[in-house]
Amino acid sequence: KSKQDLKKDLENESFGRVTLSFYKYVNLNNLDDFRDQLYLDLNNLNILGRVYISYEGINAQVSIPEDRQHDFTKYINSYDELKNVQIKRAIQEGNSFYKLVIKIKDEIVAYGIDDKQYDMDRVGKHLDPIEFNKAIEDPNSIVVDIRNHYETEVGHFKDAIIPDVDRSKELLKEVKQLLDGKEDRKILLYCTGGIRCEKASSYLIKNDFKDVNQLKGGIVQYTHDV
Repeated sequence: KSKQDLKKDLENESFGRVTLSFYKYVNLNNLDDFRDQLYLDLNNLNILGRVYISYEGINAQVSIPEDRQHDFTKYINSYDELKNVQIKRAIQEGNSFYKLVIKIKDEIVAYGIDDKQYDMDRVGKHLDPIEFNKAIEDPNSIVVDIRNHYETEVGHFKDAIIPDVDRSKELLKEVKQLLDGKEDRKILLYCTGGIRCEKASSYLIKNDFKDVNQLKGGIVQYTHDV
């Protein structure tokens, strides 16, 4: 079907949709089989969206019929690798996708760094919004924005460091350079849904930063909770 036909199908639906997202860094195997089965099952639930999988995990943003949320959560939790994953609801509702795409990637966030430069078994401490707000008040803390440029222009935490980069592959080296000499300070990372902070925090820990923290669920969950 053409893009126009797909959009028309979406407009003619008689039910509402919700946009959800989740990610998890976890070892995945048999990626071709996993992708194919995931596509069949999500398609049967009338789910649209974009899902990236790799040997290191999964990153998903999906549009789900309102009455299929329980079925979707039950299905995702049927995989041992994805059990109890945090599923976040979008800040604003509306039609977000018009087809389902599932792709196999080298990385679920394209940082392009060697796997010796991080260890996903060691990531920054997850802080809930109350803990994060309290940590911001600590004069020893440094807040770092790990999002895209257009998101920081919408809004960001006061006095946050905003790396001046256009591509994800430039981000981590730029952050490390901006924080050079501050390895003993309290580092507070935040991003959109949390995924970009995971590997960024692990990268900083690998580079001898002592107190690395990240906003649990990112700005998406923070906006719901605060």
